[in-house]
Amino acid sequence: MKKIDRREFIAAGAAFAGAAAIGGCATGRKAAFTAPQGDIRAFLLHLGHNMWCDWPSEAMGAEKGIAFLTEKRRPDLKLRSRDDYWRAVTDHLAARGINLLVIDLGEGLAYPSHPELAIEGTWSVDKMRAEIARLQGMGIEVIPKLNFSTTHNGWMKDYRHMVSSRPYFRFCEDVIRDVAEIFDYPRFLHIGYDEETVEHQGAQWCGCQHIDVRRGEFWWGDFLHIVGFIDGLGIRPWTWSDYGWDHPEYVTRCPKCVVQSNWYYDESHGGFDPATNKTSDLKRLNHFWALEKAGFDQIPCGTNWVGWKRRQEKVGADDVIGKLVKLGREVIAKPRLLGFMMAPWASCDTEAHRDFNIRGADLFAEALRA
Repeated sequence: MKKIDRREFIAAGAAFAGAAAIGGCATGRKAAFTAPQGDIRAFLLHLGHNMWCDWPSEAMGAEKGIAFLTEKRRPDLKLRSRDDYWRAVTDHLAARGINLLVIDLGEGLAYPSHPELAIEGTWSVDKMRAEIARLQGMGIEVIPKLNFSTTHNGWMKDYRHMVSSRPYFRFCEDVIRDVAEIFDYPRFLHIGYDEETVEHQGAQWCGCQHIDVRRGEFWWGDFLHIVGFIDGLGIRPWTWSDYGWDHPEYVTRCPKCVVQSNWYYDESHGGFDPATNKTSDLKRLNHFWALEKAGFDQIPCGTNWVGWKRRQEKVGADDVIGKLVKLGREVIAKPRLLGFMMAPWASCDTEAHRDFNIRGADLFAEALRA
């Protein structure tokens, strides 16, 4: 494994600055273990869970301030993921032909540059490397995910309160560098960047007490900095595409090297046909066409998680991934359709969640065979 020193990182960042200005990226390196392009069968699994929490401010008394947070926004101080359930799910993924696992890291990995982020049960570097080797041995490419959205950055602890500052950028570069080395410079690194809106943080169902939303050039500056730093390491950035739902300039300003995962779960139960879907989900659905027209590589993401309208109607969401796969194959040209991703949005912390992830893998495998 090549170890890159800080001078090389600085040089890579400088080299990217010119490329970013014209909407491009540098050429990434070829990873040693890759799922076939065009046939990526990706599955999202959460190791950490503090992407859905607040973190107490220094004035609140750091960890003692957790008591002041609403119950749903309190961070975990012990890792939720259980090794036996994790093993059961990942073994099943291999059995069903899933060939790429996106690990949502959060507080689940001990970052050498920032050991203060660890909680009880956080995986050591050695444990993560052993798991990567095991998964690769079963034919599964392993891709790390670090969510840099302000709606999902509770795992950063104090750095959650430093967004867009110099200390924040240094922190982001530190953990990206750690992950790049631990995962042996993977083909992709998923950067999250989803749901960064006032609505997602301020809604009653969310319960955030600390609301921080970047807009305009603040969002673009941070996003392009992260994209550029990752690309400078020879790793291809991968992101959720929902910023583009409400910002048409996204398809012209986002560098084409960034792999797009537009997620469509048909939460409003309006269907997969833009000609008949009259719900608020229409902008999400239309984004597949916008990304294709702009020439982005895509990995559309579906789920078996049940959205709000479907819950009301008690119809479930087992049909979503199959319909999404059909849509993606029809809308996205083969050279730009890298594959598909399944995201059940369940940790490996309970028997019910273990079984829900396994059910998601079964639905995904069936959808891909159709």
